[in-house]
Amino acid sequence: MYAITGITGKVGGAVARTLLAAGQPVRAVVRDAARARSWAERGCDVVTAEMDDAASLTAAFEGAQGVFILPPSEFDPSPGFPEARVVIDAVRAALQSAAPGKVLCLSTIGAQATETNLLTQRTLMEQALRDLPMPVTFLRPGWFMENAAWDVAPARDTGMIPSFLQPLDKAVPMVATADVGRVAAQLLQQTWRGVRVVELEGPQRVSPNDLAEAFSQLLGRPVRAEAVPRETWDALFRSQGMKEPLPRIRMLDGFNEGFIAFEGEEADVVKGEVELETVLRGLVSQAG
Repeated sequence: MYAITGITGKVGGAVARTLLAAGQPVRAVVRDAARARSWAERGCDVVTAEMDDAASLTAAFEGAQGVFILPPSEFDPSPGFPEARVVIDAVRAALQSAAPGKVLCLSTIGAQATETNLLTQRTLMEQALRDLPMPVTFLRPGWFMENAAWDVAPARDTGMIPSFLQPLDKAVPMVATADVGRVAAQLLQQTWRGVRVVELEGPQRVSPNDLAEAFSQLLGRPVRAEAVPRETWDALFRSQGMKEPLPRIRMLDGFNEGFIAFEGEEADVVKGEVELETVLRGLVSQAG
């Protein structure tokens, strides 16, 4: 049996669907059992647990052949990442107590970076789980293609998408959440020893200009990318309600400057199957 956290989200849902398709039993670990009704109807065992509560997580993980950890993301973290640390401590304690057969944890591209940024939350999780007694895999995907959901309206309405990824012709590793979930489920069913890191991206790397061109083809109108000036980011993010914009700014700097990148050689990075156009077509359709 595989215990899946984050099952009501895109990645966790894809993990569970892949496992169920392979005939594997799945335990849905959720905060609210009502939200998991569809998974219960698919035959999943549903248990409730909070990601910051070691006792409920321990009960959810006990007897599991494998556990998928999808850490919640704090997009406006307090200095020192206290919100993430509470979750990390609870997850580590629960895994130690429950002792599942193996663990797969969703991490991120650039988790090895030493510069503090928004993704440092995943770095801290990796550091905490590396010395667990069971086999552990950290899956480090690239930039999610689904982040382009924010670009649908401006592309459709103004023919321009603002880009924090710069320069506009620099291609970065991107991946669809469907690929992340599918690959995670495949890795979880494998046998390995110790700690391993698997890095994942889509079929091709994508630049902001590529993204604009893809929107142009889908929407049937010219779309261009426009760089948002770096000096405006702090005020812009604060105007959107962020209290601590620096971690997000440094994450974007990391992609642009190159300190957020894959740790291994490009030839060793696992390639997904879902094309950018497929993801954007779905986002455009959802937007109406």
